[in-house]
Amino acid sequence: MDVFIRTFLPAAAEAGVGIPTVTRHLPVLRRCVEPGDTTVLVTRCTRPERAGQAGYLMLLTERRLVLTTETRFTHRLRLHLNTELRHLDNVTWNPDPRCGLVEFAATAVDGIRERFVIRTRQPRQVWRLDALLSHAFRVPALIQPVRYAAGAARAPAGAAGGDGRLLPFGPAVAT
Repeated sequence: MDVFIRTFLPAAAEAGVGIPTVTRHLPVLRRCVEPGDTTVLVTRCTRPERAGQAGYLMLLTERRLVLTTETRFTHRLRLHLNTELRHLDNVTWNPDPRCGLVEFAATAVDGIRERFVIRTRQPRQVWRLDALLSHAFRVPALIQPVRYAAGAARAPAGAAGGDGRLLPFGPAVAT
């Protein structure tokens, strides 16, 4: 088994997606995702502007977002969105634990704003979804590299050479 399958199946089980649904969607998802991609989230979602229509299956990996949909009666599958995360713009989500849902929105490469509602069975799952989306879409703060000025600095007391010997680098200077 490759990394995608090893991480996809537990994520689908955690989201409560049934085996028949997973079996139907897996061939389509498999064509969109690399075997080495790690699954972050698998969940069902709906469009807020089309409440009565068929739902979507959202697959979020560390590199891609894939959404598939199926018709209610014939279960015919259709790929709705397949894009790399770096190609998405203005990604937002709004967790609402009172209603047990997360509103997710992103602008795709073609400029179309995609909006989805992810419903959860329990309010604490809202915060789990929030954490997973934060992991996938929030860029950690960039840490500036430290440059050393010419000269020498004394070693700190607990460091190697804590006897006060000189270090080969000078004091750190913020860039």
